[in-house]
Formats: sequence, structure tokens, C-alpha cells
Amino acid sequence: MIITVLGDITPAGLGFCQSHEHIYIRPSLAQAGEPIDDPGKSLAELVVYHSIGGSAIVDAQPIGTGRDASVLARLSEQSGVHIIASTGFHKLNYYPKDHWIFSTPEEELARLFTAEIEQGMYLDGDTAFPRRQSRIRAGQIKTALDTDGLTQSYCKLFRAAVGAAKTTGCPLMVHIEQKSDPLELADFLEKEGLSPSRMIFCHLDRAILETDIHRELCRRGIYLEYDTIGRPKYHDDKRELALIIGLVESGYDGTLLLGMDTTRARLRSYGGFPGISYIIEDFIPFIRKNGIPETGIRCFFVENPARIFLKIS
Repeated sequence: MIITVLGDITPAGLGFCQSHEHIYIRPSLAQAGEPIDDPGKSLAELVVYHSIGGSAIVDAQPIGTGRDASVLARLSEQSGVHIIASTGFHKLNYYPKDHWIFSTPEEELARLFTAEIEQGMYLDGDTAFPRRQSRIRAGQIKTALDTDGLTQSYCKLFRAAVGAAKTTGCPLMVHIEQKSDPLELADFLEKEGLSPSRMIFCHLDRAILETDIHRELCRRGIYLEYDTIGRPKYHDDKRELALIIGLVESGYDGTLLLGMDTTRARLRSYGGFPGISYIIEDFIPFIRKNGIPETGIRCFFVENPARIFLKIS
């Protein structure tokens, strides 16, 4: 089954899924950018997305960084959009130096991440160690690789995340920062016993310019999540299309996921642009017109998410 904030669903029930979004983030000490903290506006964004065929999203905000499990559950129930939520950790420079993420032992972190999947996400944890647990479960472990690489602190966190992934059977998603080394991380995770087929490496379409690294990760069986779509700050959609075509022509369409990595400034309901619905409304027609067949589109948004977000017993 796939774990959503409203309970387990079958892979066939997931439908069209954008695999890396942020739809609600309350103000937090451990936070990059502006909060996304108006439930009404977040709901409006999801209602439009659902009305044009969006069935599911993955909310990639981990515990301790402004995630709100109860709001995510209400948004899912009110909009009809399945939401896969995240436990795990983010880039360490987002946290204040006295945050519990630094002082908590590896074994306790692994138990925490596991409990959020098997029992329910915590409703606190932005400042003090989390204590108030819900029955709303996370469906993946979100992690982050920064430019300073596998420091002692990151090794501890990644080992805890791998432990939770192996115990629960849920996938491990990694934020890949620019100028970091995803191949080194892939080696580390494999040595810790995590199958490449349970890894998702995000943002390589803007973080790692060497496309041979993209192909090598896919060759190992790691899923890539591209989300530099409608983001001219990095590159235009023509460049994004070229990256997608490159993977497809190399035979790796079965390990590609797509999303928007939405921020407050990119959500229409908050006055931003282009909105979470941009992929359906604009990007899919664009790639369809320029050589991506319907089978490929279904692969990126339906078949691949249904496979990677499946909880493996």
C-alpha cells in the first residue's frame, strides 16, 4: 500500500502525482524562505489542481521544519487530493544550533522516523523534541545533502534515515544541493544496506550540471525527481525538456519523477506564479507537442510514483 495522510491506498488509487511539493508550512525556527501558512489559500491551490486532473502530491516538508500533519490531513480531505507526507530531516543550516536534530542520538532518530510512518506524525518538534503524536502517518523519509557533504552530523542523520527506510519499507528522498556529490551519497546509502530502487534524488536538473551523473544514478536504479519547471531563475522549459529527453533516450523513463517544488512565491493562491497546476496546464502540453508520448507522460506522473511510493513489506 501507499501511505497517505488519510490512510493507506492502493497504487492504482494514487493517480496523477506530482512528486515533490510544499503546500503548507507554518512559521518555524528551522525554515528557508517564507512560510506557506494560510490553510484557505493552500486549499484553493489544491482544489484547482484536483479540478484539472491532479490526484496526488508528495509534500516534502520533514518534521521539525514547520510541517503540520493535522493541516495536511484537512487539506487532503477537503480537496480530494491524496497527500503523501514526510518525516526525516532537511539541510542543517536551516536549523538553529540548539535544535534537537543535532543532539538526538542516531538510534533515537531512527525510532522517531519509524514511528512517524508506523504510528503517526508528531504535531510539534519545531523547537523542543516532539512529544504530541497524531495518528496521521508519513509515507516517506525526506533527507538532504548539502555542499559540505557527509560530515559526522550528516552521516548520523542518513544512517538514522536508512534505518527507518529499511524497517518501514518506505522510500528515502534526498534534497540534492548544488555542488554536492550525489554519487558519494549513493555509495554511502548502498553500503548502509539501502537498495537504490528505494532512493529518490531530487533537483539534479538544476543542482548537477553533469548529465552523465544523472545517467549513472539511474543506471544504479535510483529515481530522479526533476522540478526545475517554470523556473526561469535556473533555466527555461526548453532546457528542462532536453534533460527529460536525454533520460528517455538513455532508457531511464522508468526512474523519472516530476514536480514543482512549490514555494509561497510560486503558488497562485498566495499571489505567486506559476502555481502548482502549471505542469498540467502548460508543461505537459509543451512536452507533448515536442516529442514526449502519452506513455512517457503516464510513466512520469502515474506509473513511477505508484511504484516508488509503495510501502515494501
